[in-house]
Amino acid sequence: MNSARYRRYFFIAVLLGGLSVFGQDTDTYNPYWVYFYDKEISDEVGFDVSDPEFSHLTPRALNRRAIRGTTRGPSYLDLPVSEVYIQDILRSDIKVRAVSRWLNAISIMAPASYIEELAQNSTVKKTRRIHKVSKRSIKEISRDDEIYFHDTDYGDSFDQNDQINAIAAHEAGYTGTDVWLLMLDTGFFTDHLAFQQERIVAEYDFIQSDSITQNQENDPANQHNHGTATASAAGGFIAGELRGVAFDCKYLLAKTEIVNEEIQAEEDYFVAALEWGEALGADVVSSSLGYLDWYTYADLDGETAVTTRGVDIAVGLGMVCVTAAGNEGNTDWYYIIAPADADSAISVGAVDATNTIANFSSHGPTSDGRIKPEVLARGVSTFAAGTASTAAFISANGTSLSTPLVAGAAALILEAHPQWTPMMVRAALMMTADGSRSPDNTRGFGLIDVMAAINYDFGIVPGDVTEDDELNVSDAVLLLEWVLNDIDITEIQFEVADINGDNQLNILDIVVLVEWILTL
Repeated sequence: MNSARYRRYFFIAVLLGGLSVFGQDTDTYNPYWVYFYDKEISDEVGFDVSDPEFSHLTPRALNRRAIRGTTRGPSYLDLPVSEVYIQDILRSDIKVRAVSRWLNAISIMAPASYIEELAQNSTVKKTRRIHKVSKRSIKEISRDDEIYFHDTDYGDSFDQNDQINAIAAHEAGYTGTDVWLLMLDTGFFTDHLAFQQERIVAEYDFIQSDSITQNQENDPANQHNHGTATASAAGGFIAGELRGVAFDCKYLLAKTEIVNEEIQAEEDYFVAALEWGEALGADVVSSSLGYLDWYTYADLDGETAVTTRGVDIAVGLGMVCVTAAGNEGNTDWYYIIAPADADSAISVGAVDATNTIANFSSHGPTSDGRIKPEVLARGVSTFAAGTASTAAFISANGTSLSTPLVAGAAALILEAHPQWTPMMVRAALMMTADGSRSPDNTRGFGLIDVMAAINYDFGIVPGDVTEDDELNVSDAVLLLEWVLNDIDITEIQFEVADINGDNQLNILDIVVLVEWILTL
């Protein structure tokens, strides 16, 4: 995205990060990415959009790309990884875990000694150890019904909907109809009454390679707990008991994370699930997973992490990507985790019922100085579906819970404005949040307002003093000239330039504009 070219003009956050070092036994099998130079076609030359290899792309996906994507129609990204190349590097003891068309790579289980041998293969561009998931947990807490307002329609989910003005959107007729929501999580108790079977378009277990995402024989008992809670907060529905923000949306359910602490869930499943959901036609993706192990703070630059790159590709193909900022705010790490550093992602922090930031909510900035998180929603005592029975409910904490609320909000916005691109949805949520005039690296742009985002007018863009319909360095330069030289401007120009809303033009407006340019 375009924020990188502005950074040279403004102060850059100081970043220090040590090299990631880890020892490894050359005979131990570990997961690795193997990247190839090409797909037997080196570039777009010779590329044929009628190629049958694109049959995995549904008409819905192609239509979404045409309307909202910067990459439209089948592209080089969609060509399969060369089977010739794959077979050339495999031997009988090497297991393929996942294949990524977008990255032109496969993930394999292999010893380090074998990976060293691949450096001599002419088709192999590079290899890289796969990073493990940083466990995204929700802290289930004791139910205290006194903290909830029980509504006859929304049950105990009223407060979390009302806080982000989703109820006003529902009353205006926006409920997520015909919007497909891709959930990436640990699994889903699809027998729960919150999930009507006709609303589940497809599901896939990337761990066991089947189409069952609720618990199976080999799963830990709590495998599907996390995903059940997040999916219900985004779009669940039980009359008089629970309403997710987009309670009429359709679901694509991807089981990508292993909760067993003895087994690490890794980033290749995340990328594979993104590609699966995008090809089926998902409009919004909600992910409460995060990746940290072996990454340094310097890696959180919007360019390095594999999951971050996957999110950027998905957004370019027209999918809105909403991801948890992380629960590291009260740990030594403190900062967000990948892929929340993506400059196209909507990363989400957590507040409580009084709109006070949760102490666990991860902070920005990214290592290259961009504000994070983008926005906030309720992630303390959030009401959600449980797994003790088909009608069980829980109260839980975590940015894992605030994230699906914002994903549901994005679904409502797309229902209202199906032609809006992912970056427009992102901008509308940020620019109408309660801290948009003074964003920072704890609250981001603030608590979202769904109805205000739906009604957001892109006609007059605050800060666009050059009137070229985008925020860039030219706006900052012109605004600086106005401030320093006390130039007479029109009332409309003043409205656009008074970014922090204090009825005067000064250096504070320039500071906010710079933050917007770096972040939006």
